[in-house]
Amino acid sequence: MPSRITLPFLALVVAAAAAALFPTSCSQQPAAPQPRGFYISCGSAKDLQAGSIKWVRDEGFTAVGNASTIDKPNLLPVLATLRFFPDATARKYCYQLPVVKGTRYLVRTTYFYGGFDGGKDPPVFDQIIDGTRWSAVNTTDNYRRGMSTYFEIVAEGQGRTMSVCLARRPETKSSPFISALEVIDLEDSMYNTTDYERYAMSTVARSRFGSKGEIVSYPDDQYNRYWAPFADANPAVESHSSISPDDFWNQPPAKALKAGVTTSRGKNLTVQWPPAELPAATYYVALYFQDPRTASPYSWRVFDVAVNGQVFFRGLNASAAGVMVYSNMMQLSGKTEILLTPNTTSPVGPLINAGEIYQIVPLGGKTATKDVVAMGDLARSLKNPPPDWAGDPCLPPLLSWTGVVCSPGSPVRVLSLDLKNHGLSGSLPDSIGNLTGMQTINLSGNKLSGSIPDLGSMHTLSVLHLDGNQFSGTIKPSMETLINLKELYLNNNNLTGKIPDGLKNKPGLDLRTEGNKFE
Repeated sequence: MPSRITLPFLALVVAAAAAALFPTSCSQQPAAPQPRGFYISCGSAKDLQAGSIKWVRDEGFTAVGNASTIDKPNLLPVLATLRFFPDATARKYCYQLPVVKGTRYLVRTTYFYGGFDGGKDPPVFDQIIDGTRWSAVNTTDNYRRGMSTYFEIVAEGQGRTMSVCLARRPETKSSPFISALEVIDLEDSMYNTTDYERYAMSTVARSRFGSKGEIVSYPDDQYNRYWAPFADANPAVESHSSISPDDFWNQPPAKALKAGVTTSRGKNLTVQWPPAELPAATYYVALYFQDPRTASPYSWRVFDVAVNGQVFFRGLNASAAGVMVYSNMMQLSGKTEILLTPNTTSPVGPLINAGEIYQIVPLGGKTATKDVVAMGDLARSLKNPPPDWAGDPCLPPLLSWTGVVCSPGSPVRVLSLDLKNHGLSGSLPDSIGNLTGMQTINLSGNKLSGSIPDLGSMHTLSVLHLDGNQFSGTIKPSMETLINLKELYLNNNNLTGKIPDGLKNKPGLDLRTEGNKFE
């Protein structure tokens, strides 16, 4: 990929701050089919075509924030716009994308500040995926070098939608922003040893050894992963064998394996990778090996693999067809050293071609599915919900939707809803009755209309304030079954029919019904 952009695109991968150059211009290779997934150019007024990839506007994926353009010469179109979020009252700002539950996705967020707000330094804020705090977004150092920043995480769809959100931190001084968002479908066989019900995997580094120059990505990698060049003092070697990605677990592109680092016969090969020190955590590590020589039954390349002194694999035979070995829950910290020790009978020295490392991210809990669905229905039924009513209604803790209080523990339940005098219009969906953990609802003083749904299954409900709205129709008889109900305010609406006797005669119930059209 020829480089013609004066502002290189730096990849600052999340856990270890390892950097790699992003492809800075479109490949001149023949167009390949659009890779599966979503490629969103945030804040753009039109769709963009970059090589084989069509970037779409973010309209329909988020309902909040403002668009802005970056006025700098020779900037990639996908970096020339962004969406920023100036509303400091909102707890988070979310994109929502349709996904298939159980399908694995590579999620990539990209940030280029460009001084869009007239400031000198970009703000620092958090990013969240499906209710889990993923990482802090601090692009200051890269921006000062004229570079942009991306982050990646591998996660599974937990339901019908996946949310990617930004949230302010106490030290956030200006508006959070985002330049691009990608959600890329992965095959079921890829990275399939992680328990995605409990974890996600945040990219630390993905490198092709013995290489210089450009990043390898789509169309060489059909999943648009970025394989950054990595070269050290070890001798580099080029492969002369035919390489098929389908022969490898995780399907690395053939171009990422075309080179490697090696040493001479009988010597150990030591590689310090990734270059940056790692925080103490659990990691997924995948290493790729491929003998660059023409396959021969009389020549083999066998060695042991160790990482930071721990045995990783014994007696690995790096054939011309290639092999991948991995550890899915490895404890690492500080500098990382890969040591390859040759078998005494091996006629050639060891080698390594590529590697990937991801930090294991524990998921931050799970909100009950029926609560997520019901709250989503409610958000869509309101014509003007609060700006942070997207993504998970309860998680992360302290970043629930405005007016929503949730329980601790797992699964998390919605306990309370308070949007009194919030200027709301619209109606209440029938599915609100599925919020069976709800204890209090206060929607007084709005302009809500339509009928009051059947709430008979909300047995924990003790307070229901719907006064001062425009509700019509009758009171459902099932309201009598709410044994814990202590306050029922229905005054000043347009309700008709009869008040159920079970409510009028319920001991301890504060019932207010004036200002309606009851019989």
